Amino acid sequence: MTSAEKNKKPLIILTAGGTGGHVYPADALAEELEKRGFRLALVTDSRGKNNYKGKLAEIPNYAVWAGGLVGKNKFTKIKNLCKTCFGILQACFILVRLKPSCIIGFGGYASFPCAMAAILLGKDLVIHEQNSVMSRTNRFLSRYASLVAQSFRNVKYTPENVKTVLTGMPVRQSVAAVGKLPYPETTGSYKLLVIGGSQGAKIFGEVIPQAVKLLNKDILSRLEIHQQCRRDDVEMLRQTYNGLPVKTVISHFFDNMPELYASSHLIISRSGASSVCEIAAAGIPSILVPLPTAADNHQNGNARELENTGGSIVIQQTDFTPEKLGQTLTDLFSHPETLKKMSEKTKKAGITNAAEIFADAVEKNIFHKK
Repeated sequence: MTSAEKNKKPLIILTAGGTGGHVYPADALAEELEKRGFRLALVTDSRGKNNYKGKLAEIPNYAVWAGGLVGKNKFTKIKNLCKTCFGILQACFILVRLKPSCIIGFGGYASFPCAMAAILLGKDLVIHEQNSVMSRTNRFLSRYASLVAQSFRNVKYTPENVKTVLTGMPVRQSVAAVGKLPYPETTGSYKLLVIGGSQGAKIFGEVIPQAVKLLNKDILSRLEIHQQCRRDDVEMLRQTYNGLPVKTVISHFFDNMPELYASSHLIISRSGASSVCEIAAAGIPSILVPLPTAADNHQNGNARELENTGGSIVIQQTDFTPEKLGQTLTDLFSHPETLKKMSEKTKKAGITNAAEIFADAVEKNIFHKK
């Protein structure tokens, strides 16, 4: 394909918030769409502009004003509402100037101005709903969207007469590749990976070390833990593990997640959509602890999707005690054949070609209307 031919391809604008749950699927789809010759641009807020890695860092970025409303005080809500209204005007100017064929929204309050601008200008809008429970914002936007791509089957609160397609969650190719690897051998050591989502999980730092202390000597001598925590909690957590006969790597951020996925025998995680779908794609047995304050309890719905396959054990935060977790870890590490079966069931639940399915749906949606 020549440069001139490539420039004739339609422009697609991606719009997403700044957290991993929105950024990772947008990046994965951007990579696939570029392979197919589409021109791309990203609209986000000032936090994300020129602050991305991967494919999103390579395409033109545009920043608009935006502000979150959920969980804010009255003054902040009014201020952020004004910012969002101005951001919609900014996004309208961007869309008029760039003339995209399609706008794809991945959620997060930073994506709302551009999605709303698309509606006001009569542009083709596609929405990706990551969770098993549709967000309130997407319930509104989906009524005006030409297509809603979904990560899970039977997404709760999907409005009637909305055109949907099951795509799964686009995950990074390096993560999807892990799912093709065999489950790691358990003869030498057990590797436990702990991740807490974009905001960390303080309760993991409080409960997991105490649960580890309850494990028998044989498991302890073979256990290796990689645990993510909040930046401020790194030293405290290291001190908590100090004196235990286990290898630990504590960090607020791991930049080698595909490698960690590939070598881990078990993962403890929150159940945000991005985490659940990456776990499924990589085929890792898991213990999921849904965030109880998640809107509409969507993390519980996400976790149940994976639990129903037999690949995960769900423990509610109220039940997430050292005793409960210690017993669960003992049962799993004492029966490695159970972990291997859980891995196989997890892989069956994963959709590793979600980016391709999503891109197919977008292409069909664009060219069907021409």
